[in-house]
Amino acid sequence: MKILVLGSGAREHAIILALRAEAAGHEILAAPGNAGIAADATLVTLDPNDPATVTGYAFENDVDLVIIGPEAPLVAGVADALRERGIPVFGPGKAAAQLEGSKAFAKRIMDAAGVPTGRAARAHTLDEVAAALDEFGAPYVVKADGLAAGKGVIVTEDRAAALSHAETYLPVGGVLVEEVLSGPEVSLFFVSDGDTVRPLSPAQDFKRAYDGDAGPNTGGMGAFSPLPWLTDRFGSEADFVAEVTRTVAEPVIRQLDVEGTPFIGLLYAGLILTDDGIKVIEFNARFGDPETQVVLPRLTSPLSRLLLSAASGTLESEPQPEFAADVAVTVVLASEGYPESPVTGRPIRGVDDAASVDGVHLTHAATAAQDRGLVATGGRVLNVVATGADFAAARERAYAAIERISLEGAHFRTDIAARVAG
Repeated sequence: MKILVLGSGAREHAIILALRAEAAGHEILAAPGNAGIAADATLVTLDPNDPATVTGYAFENDVDLVIIGPEAPLVAGVADALRERGIPVFGPGKAAAQLEGSKAFAKRIMDAAGVPTGRAARAHTLDEVAAALDEFGAPYVVKADGLAAGKGVIVTEDRAAALSHAETYLPVGGVLVEEVLSGPEVSLFFVSDGDTVRPLSPAQDFKRAYDGDAGPNTGGMGAFSPLPWLTDRFGSEADFVAEVTRTVAEPVIRQLDVEGTPFIGLLYAGLILTDDGIKVIEFNARFGDPETQVVLPRLTSPLSRLLLSAASGTLESEPQPEFAADVAVTVVLASEGYPESPVTGRPIRGVDDAASVDGVHLTHAATAAQDRGLVATGGRVLNVVATGADFAAARERAYAAIERISLEGAHFRTDIAARVAG
């Protein structure tokens, strides 16, 4: 197949690596890609957020499948334009993508579908925010209603900080104030063709910038998969996945279909396991980052077949995805100052040395090739991904590899998957 992957981050690099691992020998294109992706796909210069440009290129170049990685092209309606031309695309249309683009829309869909989630109040003024904060009490949870690149959420005991966060996002679509939910968090992906749902393997990510879940929220500093501790609570990981499929994914997909906005693509469910049961924190309308980097390396069935069947409306005939028993851990290397004010343009060294560690590969998040070599172009720069028979082995490989990379001022968490590794 000729496959076009839209995006330029580590998530897209992980998708491309999974496609390359198949025996089929696909022709893989990426737009716009990055320095690491360039080694594994042919880069195409086009604006991935422009529906007409993407559709014209895919049509003229006989692309068999378009995979939309990040959220911006989805909210821009790129998938709609492709479908109008009859081009198979993995990614929901603009209306269904509001499940991620608007927290208020997502809450309404969950309420209509009977999906368990926390209480929330939408606010458009600081007075409304203050009233909701006082109603729900501390700790305070304030979320930007629209897209915020993983940094639109604050959870704090400081009422003034919650108000300040709300003030930042009120002018760009309002905010949601939510009741705090306590418990371990789980990320679970579902592939959907608008009717049928196929779950992938669960993962857990680390949102805070520093060890011990300290510091500000980020787009994610690391992740691991699978989650062995689910067995203690649910009997098995399979039982947990089946329950979430039945109580969360299928009702949401049905509700969106009833409303005339079928969800064709990747439904990301951010879940929290409370004392009152499983509840949804948020939905995303695409593969999560960095969870994709640990879920896809464990996938043993063909990713291309799974995504094409979803894009073509034939997912019902597709068997359940299969995963290796090996575990996966990823650690993010971030630029100095991330997430508030990352320093960019600095050289990166030791990448090939890191990738030579047994069981390790790298996915590039924000890199560019210049005359002086590889440089960092964003906050989250690289993902070191390690697999192994157990988490102790995978962690040892990941941290041995990341220590070989040199980027002035860079930082990373040292406690990714530490608890499950014992």
